[in-house]
Amino acid sequence: MNVAHVGIEGRRAAPNWAIGQRHLIGAMNRAAHSFVRHATREDGSLKQRSVWTSMDGTDNGYEAFMSFPLFYLVGGDDHIRTTARHEWEAITAQYEDYGTVDRGFVTGFDWFHHSESYPYIYYLSMSEPGRADDLDRARAYAAMYIGDDPLAPNWDADRKMLRSPLNGSHGPRLETTLTDWDYHRPILANYLAPFEDLPGGDAGDPHFCVDWTDDELFDQILQRVNERMTHGDVPLNLSSTSLVTHAYLHTGDDRYRQWVLDYLQAWMDRRDANNGIIPDNVGPSGEIGERMDGKWWGGYYGWRWPHGARNITEPAFVAGSCAALMTGDLSWLDLCRSQLDSLWALRREEDGDWKVPARHSDGGWFDFRDPDPWLYIHLAYLSQSKEDRDRLDEVFPDRSHFAGLPPNWGAGKAGICPPKAWHVWNEGGNPGFPNQVQETTLTSMHRALEQIESDESDPEARECYHFQKMNPVVPEGLVQLTMGTPAALYNGGLLQSHLMYYDIERRRPGLPEGMAARVERVDDQSVDVVLVNTDDVHGHLLLLQAGAFGEHSFTGGSAQTDDVTSQVGVNDPHLSVDLGPGAQTRLHLQIRRFAHRPCYDGPDWERITGV
Repeated sequence: MNVAHVGIEGRRAAPNWAIGQRHLIGAMNRAAHSFVRHATREDGSLKQRSVWTSMDGTDNGYEAFMSFPLFYLVGGDDHIRTTARHEWEAITAQYEDYGTVDRGFVTGFDWFHHSESYPYIYYLSMSEPGRADDLDRARAYAAMYIGDDPLAPNWDADRKMLRSPLNGSHGPRLETTLTDWDYHRPILANYLAPFEDLPGGDAGDPHFCVDWTDDELFDQILQRVNERMTHGDVPLNLSSTSLVTHAYLHTGDDRYRQWVLDYLQAWMDRRDANNGIIPDNVGPSGEIGERMDGKWWGGYYGWRWPHGARNITEPAFVAGSCAALMTGDLSWLDLCRSQLDSLWALRREEDGDWKVPARHSDGGWFDFRDPDPWLYIHLAYLSQSKEDRDRLDEVFPDRSHFAGLPPNWGAGKAGICPPKAWHVWNEGGNPGFPNQVQETTLTSMHRALEQIESDESDPEARECYHFQKMNPVVPEGLVQLTMGTPAALYNGGLLQSHLMYYDIERRRPGLPEGMAARVERVDDQSVDVVLVNTDDVHGHLLLLQAGAFGEHSFTGGSAQTDDVTSQVGVNDPHLSVDLGPGAQTRLHLQIRRFAHRPCYDGPDWERITGV
């Protein structure tokens, strides 16, 4: 070995959590076969409608299998990786036949939905470093957004803006049609109206809805959408920064890094020009409110419609986290912080609880709700700063209710495990978290299998999200427990963590077979992890990497086995651990964060093994 090495010998009884973790990984490997058989044809295409024309829905196809490459990173079997890649190609081909994908990328939709699709390729690149097709894809997709692809002129370099909220391989989609919206019209009828000057808007209820299925009324909606919403930039587009960062992680080309920084700075400048609030619409000339009668609110996926504040704050976090990863400068998170702080400053008390506004309309701020801890937790994890811990303490002084986990959190989407319970565990509370997260993961998997077994639906009648609730591969809780991270922000975030694992013998990501891990604490300078070899017959070699992209470096530490503590001398992004049969140890590893350029390269196996 040409890297620092820790060797641990001596059989000990494996703790229940470690045995449970290995059982869970094995069960998930087997359950994946049932899902693949039920959801796909022999060519990998999804068993669903033969015609699909809506803008919406393509993301759901990818989401059905997005968890597979993530599970592989934890330690899923090789068939998980091959299935993940096969399904990416098959689903892309299927939607190309539908007409919603061209040149491998969605022709023109928004980054709320793009950001639910494309983390799939981030995980694929982490799963198999060095693949030429992943590199080519990353460059081609980034070219559509930085101005290098004449067939996709999405980028206005002079104004540092994307030219439409609806964008993709065909460039900006400036005009939408009935076909684009038709599938979702019944669903959108249950949301508040997209414009306040539609029939019913004068009644004084900011939550009023309109019937999108009424053809005459829909014509009015469509006219307003095309006139006011589809021309110019919106904060939602900040999520495109992860796609461009993805190209940087493949290449190290500083043009990608600079594009992300320039685009993020442009939105910071727009915030500053709007009294500290990010405007949700910028017109074709770069003017705030240009197509909205001068209003900074009311844009596509903006402060008012359809979801409100989350479509401002989440993209700001995604962009800031990408910039921080590439530069090591955590002040790039300030755009997100500033909006959370602005909403908190607008709080009001209701029945003894503080509520913050989620929306803004012509009548001002409305839709006051409990603050959501999600982004506060992600900020505190990524920055590891007192500033963000203080922010969390102020807004959520009592975190006792954070400790619970829904029994079926894996249902829907690609299995989002709420990070609250993990966060309390990392703070030193919630001692039952390891068993809790593994038990609820198992429950989620069981319920997905039951959905598969009872599904007798007609493929031609299946909704776009049909298969998401049936996917039993739900690894996000395992990601939290083993890597010491809240996991990636679902809509477009990159997986940033203190630790990554590699199987030295098989030269692949993930825990070796029989190996279990739980991270007990992370902070700005260290990580504590317990490693257990549940295999009583064979030893296993594990490589620890500091940071998901090798961006951190181990600088020292210790290994504790029973009552014996030995020092670990290391100054490297990698540390090898040899756990003999039935062996286990607790590592306290010091870390220097953001010490190296982040990349998808993975370990240099010749350097690691000397072979």
